[in-house]
Amino acid sequence: MASDVDTTPLVGRADLVATMRATLLDDVAPGNTAAVFLTGESGVGKTRLLREVGDRLGDAGALVLTGSCLDIGDASPLHPLRQALRRLDADLAPAAAASVRALLAVFAEDAAGPDGAGALLERVSRGLSVIAAGRPLVLVLDDLQWVDRTTRQLLLYLLAGLGDLQLSVLAAVRSESLQGAHPLRRVLTELRRLRSVRVLDLAPLERADTERLAAAVGCRTLAPEAAERLWQRSGGNPFVVEELSRDLRDGRDGLSDTLREVFLARVDALPQPAHRAVHAVAAGVEPVEHWLLARVVGLPEQDLLDAVRAAVSHRLLVGSHDGYRLRHRLVAEVLEDELLPAERAVLHRSYAEALTSAPGELHQARLAHHWRLAGEPERALPAATAAAEEAERLYGYAEAHRHWSVAVQLAEGLPGADRTALLGHAAEAAHHCGEHARALVLLEEMAGADTDHPACELHIRRARYLTAAGRSALAEAEYQHALDAADCTPRQRATAAAHLAELLLHLGRYADAGQRAREALALAEQVDGATTEVVRASMALGFSEAYRQDPDAGLAVLRRALATAERAGRPEDVALAYLHLAELLTGPLNILEEGVVVARRGAERVAELGLGRTYETRLLAIATNGLFRVGQWAEAEKVVAAALRHRPSGADAVELLLARCRLSVGYGDVEAADRDLDAVATMLAGGGARHVIPLLTLRAGLAMWQGRHEVARHAVQRGLTETRSDDLVILAVLVWHGLRAEAEAHASRTVEVDDNAVRRLRQIADRVAGKSERAVRPVRDVVDGYLALCAAEVSRLDGADPELWARAAAEWDHRNHPYPAAYSRLRQAEALLARRRRTATVGKLLRQAYQTAQGLGAVPLTAEIRTLAGRARVTLEERTPVGDRTPAGEGGDELAALTAREREVLASVAEGLTNKEIGQRLFISERTIGVHVSHIFDKLQVRTRVQASAIFLRGRS
Repeated sequence: MASDVDTTPLVGRADLVATMRATLLDDVAPGNTAAVFLTGESGVGKTRLLREVGDRLGDAGALVLTGSCLDIGDASPLHPLRQALRRLDADLAPAAAASVRALLAVFAEDAAGPDGAGALLERVSRGLSVIAAGRPLVLVLDDLQWVDRTTRQLLLYLLAGLGDLQLSVLAAVRSESLQGAHPLRRVLTELRRLRSVRVLDLAPLERADTERLAAAVGCRTLAPEAAERLWQRSGGNPFVVEELSRDLRDGRDGLSDTLREVFLARVDALPQPAHRAVHAVAAGVEPVEHWLLARVVGLPEQDLLDAVRAAVSHRLLVGSHDGYRLRHRLVAEVLEDELLPAERAVLHRSYAEALTSAPGELHQARLAHHWRLAGEPERALPAATAAAEEAERLYGYAEAHRHWSVAVQLAEGLPGADRTALLGHAAEAAHHCGEHARALVLLEEMAGADTDHPACELHIRRARYLTAAGRSALAEAEYQHALDAADCTPRQRATAAAHLAELLLHLGRYADAGQRAREALALAEQVDGATTEVVRASMALGFSEAYRQDPDAGLAVLRRALATAERAGRPEDVALAYLHLAELLTGPLNILEEGVVVARRGAERVAELGLGRTYETRLLAIATNGLFRVGQWAEAEKVVAAALRHRPSGADAVELLLARCRLSVGYGDVEAADRDLDAVATMLAGGGARHVIPLLTLRAGLAMWQGRHEVARHAVQRGLTETRSDDLVILAVLVWHGLRAEAEAHASRTVEVDDNAVRRLRQIADRVAGKSERAVRPVRDVVDGYLALCAAEVSRLDGADPELWARAAAEWDHRNHPYPAAYSRLRQAEALLARRRRTATVGKLLRQAYQTAQGLGAVPLTAEIRTLAGRARVTLEERTPVGDRTPAGEGGDELAALTAREREVLASVAEGLTNKEIGQRLFISERTIGVHVSHIFDKLQVRTRVQASAIFLRGRS
């Protein structure tokens, strides 16, 4: 059975392997020599790289001799070469091994005398030449830091070209061992002068490669939090990454004994001053400035410099312009267990006293950290509070939440500490940084600790946090409780009304939102300084007016609210103003291009204000939806990937997952769509029609592509029970999906059409049509497009009418929505084909639909178009044999047909990455990568990844 080490892939070293092969074999002329000396810290992967390169050189025809040096120095002359020859002898047939045994016999002879060493080197060189028998010879040596004197002389002799053979040397050196007057340092210095010798320092893995290696060892992709911790602890050292990944895979906590012993051995090898310096840095907050380290360790300046230099040479510390860091955070974990609690407290007290006595601005966060670990909470609490306030001033809400939480812990049992106030601060910071569930927990703890807290304020805060968590029904009830509370002040009443208007807007209840907004504005007029309330109420009123009465007037109100919010400078008001303006443009008003621009500009702005995890995520979700509608799916994928890096929660996550799910359903990525829909359903406890109806609509759309007509029908019927919404568009989309589900059931002949469902859906469609006549023109136009689809789907139940489908296609072409336009053309061609007429028109329609679907990457739609084209004997595109292609630059760009995302995927394919690895790099699912690769093959008219890669490389050159 293969060990983990045997089966772990070599990650992040492909370029280096290619460079070493070229240096040691491909670029070496007959009779010449070459060498690569690979330096690096322990565990960085030198031995694995030697084995990999040696195997490749052997496969290329070289004779590879592999040996390792022993940690007993000159007591075993030429040990690595003798070991390599014995291994070769064991692998060869007896007849072929004669030359090897002859050379081994040379080592047993007495070489005493003045010319003994030179004669021995010459005889070894001749013996190696005989063994090579004209083949390139590669000598692979591991642990060269322990090389004996005779082997050092042999290397100098052979690489100087004094031997008569084509020789390459590949050797690994542990860099932390080359300290002081180590004899190998002089040898490497001499060898560097030779043009054929390269000394390469093997660096730790980059972040992405670290995650790839961890995923390979652990057989699964790590969650973002686990990946971040692994990166911080390992520093990219492959050995450490593998050990930690196995522990995670096997469910082991803490450090393995192997890792602990490795790092302790390296620390124990340090001189005592360096030992003290490393312990001090391990206890500090990195980077530890030089002046601060000097005060903590108390060494004279020159002694400290020597100590730090030794620690850097042993690969334990890294020095930079801003201070010192541990190369691996694991060292801090190891050393923490080596100190007594009292010793740790002394170190932290030294840091705190040094920071307090330093001139200039106090480092409050670091002070709080060190006083807390020094066991002095009464001195840590003011620093933690000051650090939290400073973070809030700079819009660092995640950092503020962390500092307030520390302050809450420090205040436990501390006389005179106002823990209730600290809980309130911590809850608000948690809300702002997207930790909505945590905010609710802290709020309830605060309410329990202070039973006399004003009820109205509690209701308002609870409602705000519930809204952000996606629990809309409970939030609405809490706002109503606030308005009904006896202790509610005029200011709080205005606040509750404004927030409730904004919530109702979010739920799609535009009439109710407008009414509440007017109430809030009237209440705000009675209160001084109610800018926030005015901004929120104005946004709700403007959106409601734009949707129900006058788009231009409503937009003007929203733009004024945004300007007011920017002048007032309150981050959440600015974010909400951008949010509602972008939502109105990309949604009801269908001004998609401007809406996407506003959403992305707003996302950049709120990121500056520290609201990246919350409002930036939602603005990017709006941009994604707009890009999806105009057919820029590849760009929409990039926007989703950028937003997902914030790891949103609550309503923010719901918006983003629904946006991503639209892409997945369009692409036909069933697994990803199901996963997102299940996640949204879990988070939508108490959610309103605004989210529930799109969720069920997407569930129905996915089920139809899978042929699960009953599932689609059931999803639509559930959606029709969500009646508390004025949003005619999402209701029209749901009705279309319901009628389409019945039409698909009829076409499949496997499921009976539900006549009652059809009747109900048609009635609802008629009601939507009636209401849309009273809606503003932009809303009516979008609704008319979906009603056209509804009428055409009904016609499929009793003989499809191609004219209805032609009307639907024209409607969506006019609105610049390519996906429903392509779908309508497919159905129009299907209807014409059923009536056995206009074959030329059928071909034209199918080719137009196919071109659109291919450009989008809509796999299920593309497959259905192909199926119908096969039945109609329509050729969808002219195919040119791969061998007859015109090279790029001599007749057109072969890659021009690919989308931007497909080019990214193809570039990764050309690097030799698997679909899983490409998905990890681009932050999309492996199945979606497979969809892209399938499209690339179709567009480039190739059948293999090699052919596709060749076209990419030819186009790039």
